[in-house]
Amino acid sequence: MAIKSTIFKAEVQITDMDRNYYQDHQLIMARHPSENDERLMVRLLAFILNASESLQFTKGISSEDEPDVWQKSLSDEIEVWIDLGQPDEKRIRKACGRSRQVIIYTYQHRSSAVWWEQQRNKMTRFDNLSVVNLASESVTALGQMAARAMRLQCTLQDGQLWLSDGDQAVEISPETWKYSKDRE
Repeated sequence: MAIKSTIFKAEVQITDMDRNYYQDHQLIMARHPSENDERLMVRLLAFILNASESLQFTKGISSEDEPDVWQKSLSDEIEVWIDLGQPDEKRIRKACGRSRQVIIYTYQHRSSAVWWEQQRNKMTRFDNLSVVNLASESVTALGQMAARAMRLQCTLQDGQLWLSDGDQAVEISPETWKYSKDRE
């Protein structure tokens, strides 16, 4: 018998002063049996950093044809494709061809740095691709905040992000390794 996904619910209050976006979101996330708390929270962080009314979680790990998070237009075109980790060049090429904007969030510092050094020159040709690295310490702290029911407050200002659950707070400074042409 297959192990089922675990459901997590998050009430997230987002104050994004960089984008003038102020909204509360009621989110439901399914954590795949092969996914750990840190990866789940990185998915949530990716949502927060790109929050909009039409951004949504996908089947993620359980589907090769979908990213972890995406935003689609009313005509069902993919506007934003968000992947986590270290996708291979074929997946990145496919994403860049299918979406107006692609963002990759890496979060395993040592292996991410090696992956980026191997991929950097190949990625320059994708004008719609951004690559953002998250520090290992921040990701570990995020993983410790994971709970089946979460109430989170988030403030973004000057590229910095502060996330709090009332008991703990995490400061995150995403490091952009590659900017897409429209984000430069």
